[in-house]
Amino acid sequence: MTETLAFLPPNERILSRRAIIVGDLGDLLGVEGVVSDTAELVPFETDGFIAVRNLPLAVALPRTTAEVAAVLKYCARYDIPVVPRGAGTSLSGGAIPQNDAVVIALTRMNRILEVDFANRAAVVQAGVTNLSISEAVSADGFFYAPDPSSQLACTIGGNIGMNSGGAHCLKYGVTTNNLLGVKLVLFDGTVVELGGKHLDAGGLDLLGVVCGSEGQLGIVTEATVRLIAKPEGARPVLFGFPTAESAAACVSDVIGSGVIPVAIEFMDKPAIEICEAFAHAGYPMDAEALLIIEVEGSETEMDMTLKSIIEIARRHGVMTVKESQSAMEAALIWKGRKSAFGATGRIADYICMDGTVPLSQLVAVLQGTYDICASHGLRVANVFHAGDGNMHPLILYNINDPEESAHAEAAGNEILKLCVDHGGCLTGEHGVGIEKRDLMRHQYKEADLAQQMRLRAAFDPKWIMNPSKVFPLEGRVAG
Repeated sequence: MTETLAFLPPNERILSRRAIIVGDLGDLLGVEGVVSDTAELVPFETDGFIAVRNLPLAVALPRTTAEVAAVLKYCARYDIPVVPRGAGTSLSGGAIPQNDAVVIALTRMNRILEVDFANRAAVVQAGVTNLSISEAVSADGFFYAPDPSSQLACTIGGNIGMNSGGAHCLKYGVTTNNLLGVKLVLFDGTVVELGGKHLDAGGLDLLGVVCGSEGQLGIVTEATVRLIAKPEGARPVLFGFPTAESAAACVSDVIGSGVIPVAIEFMDKPAIEICEAFAHAGYPMDAEALLIIEVEGSETEMDMTLKSIIEIARRHGVMTVKESQSAMEAALIWKGRKSAFGATGRIADYICMDGTVPLSQLVAVLQGTYDICASHGLRVANVFHAGDGNMHPLILYNINDPEESAHAEAAGNEILKLCVDHGGCLTGEHGVGIEKRDLMRHQYKEADLAQQMRLRAAFDPKWIMNPSKVFPLEGRVAG
């Protein structure tokens, strides 16, 4: 290709290079496996982080690991940037392409390949949606634990890339705690397998390195995930509090007491109003904040656990304690929480932040979040995984107002810095992507970043895998 384009003027060279790449990809995948028309590329120009938009050079739609390997081998040969993409639900810009990049979308790789109840594991392709795993094994009494709010749409490949969590990660852990193995295609098309159905593998923990690497070390095409037996029973309970601070303090004391529920979710007054208007879940409208605390086990076990939690909640002035009385009520409670982001989008544009803080700092960071948003003249709704300190303030603004957009971005950056300054980190489950890459120096020293970049370069010395993400653009380490 280089020889073919060498004597063309620059503009013609760009157009011709693109035509050659599209044609070559068509030879590898078939015409139906490549998207190149400008109008058809528009859905791939951004993801859940809508602040940045770029049309990719083309989109490849492989169906097998072998096809992914062929595309990567081709792109490595000609130094073509590659951006892996699942469902595009990333909230940090992790799937946003550059204009000269080929997006490899794995949505056609959507089969559950094997269910092994004896080993409590399932082997799935990367394009399988999160929720579909639990649906496939539910009748046999099992489920897949990580449950992001976008679980109806988000894919396992994307979950692995961002190490996604969810409401029930307090007890069951995030993706890395439920991932047993992967089939990974490296930048040059080499296919490797890490982990498996066994509990642990010898040598370096490369599986732990890959999970959360945001598609920069390779493309996961298959995953072996842990299946968990369903509990005997589960009961979500609504706790209404007079202030957001009292609810946050209750969370800290519940965990500090040694009681570990399945989930502790937090909503402040704005979030309660938004979610109740959408889901009609019966949330206490007179509360300034609520907690959804779910316990599980036998009826006796749930009663004992709830008794301890209610005693702690009373010490913090709880106003309402409402236990779900049926499966329908339980589903409604979770519908309101799971719909929070979509429900908020009905009333305003928003930026969803993803900082994590120690539980002892929840009250301070929550108050700081309100102060920061007020200083920028913006509203904020807080809804987050309180049990593990994973905060998700939704900063409301008008995306069509440049000044308001700038204030929203500035407020978000200040909130993330506040989390780090209180002993937390920049991300709990959404990843760094584009959104937080320039804040990495606030959390890490230059030596720390250099070491991370050297590891990245060991997997991808050409830096073609999901480039321009995670690390600040200046001062990148090649190897």
